[in-house]
Amino acid sequence: MGDPLWHGYDQAALDDQYKASGTRIRNPEEYLARWRADGAAWRASCDCLLDVPFGPHPEETLDVFRPAGARGAPVHIFLHGGYWYTMSSKEFSFVTKGLVPAGFVAVVLNYALCPTVSMTELVRQVRAGIAHVHAHAAEWGGDPDHLTISGHSAGGHLVASAMTTDWPRFAPGRPADMVKAGLSLSGLYQLEPIRLCYVNAHLRMDAAEAAALSPARHLEHARGALTVAVGGRESEQFHWHQEHFCAAWGTRTGVPPRVVDLPGHHHFSLLDELADPQGVLAREVCRQAGV
Repeated sequence: MGDPLWHGYDQAALDDQYKASGTRIRNPEEYLARWRADGAAWRASCDCLLDVPFGPHPEETLDVFRPAGARGAPVHIFLHGGYWYTMSSKEFSFVTKGLVPAGFVAVVLNYALCPTVSMTELVRQVRAGIAHVHAHAAEWGGDPDHLTISGHSAGGHLVASAMTTDWPRFAPGRPADMVKAGLSLSGLYQLEPIRLCYVNAHLRMDAAEAAALSPARHLEHARGALTVAVGGRESEQFHWHQEHFCAAWGTRTGVPPRVVDLPGHHHFSLLDELADPQGVLAREVCRQAGV
């Protein structure tokens, strides 16, 4: 047993809390293979615009999925996970299968990965992508004033980052309430334990950057309706992130986040509830958007 680093965990225990094994997944590759296959089939069958650029970096792209004849549709952006250093928008095309049938113009955002860019730059890219969607949604048949977002794991962190952004300062001309609601799945809201565990070998954050990019520490511009969820079978740390962030958000805004319980799910399986039009998470996105 080594010296405790965070909440009593030594290095090995802390690393396990944030590994796929620690998030209670025995067969992550099976999920990834299914996501890729489902996404490829969906892209082939859906009305979609792929690899739309929104910034100068070649990885600053987005994929747009839309119902036939979309006009004035609600817009939803999904922010993918992968601990900020793996995965891309393409592995997560499948999640929009739960949203397009409900009438959404659904966007999956891509961004450059660490360590090719810093975490600070990664977060900037995501904010820029969201602002780009708001500016161009009408061109794709969407209503920019009816914009909601969701994200999973690292993407949950990015949802919280977006919902605590001072939008008029970041993107002059964009409204402060540009993002009307967000759904954060298995989000990571305090980055100090990430800095201390194995993930930081890829992110290369120092303590100052981890603090600056922790949404739980920067709630002065928090706004919008927030829903959070974590799989009941996930590790203690993922549950801690949610509990800690909910308390901080509620204290700051006076309105605690809505919590969706997913008792039978682990870190990967919960996305099935978003990809299924009848899934509890797809229904929650519809509820947030008033659909």
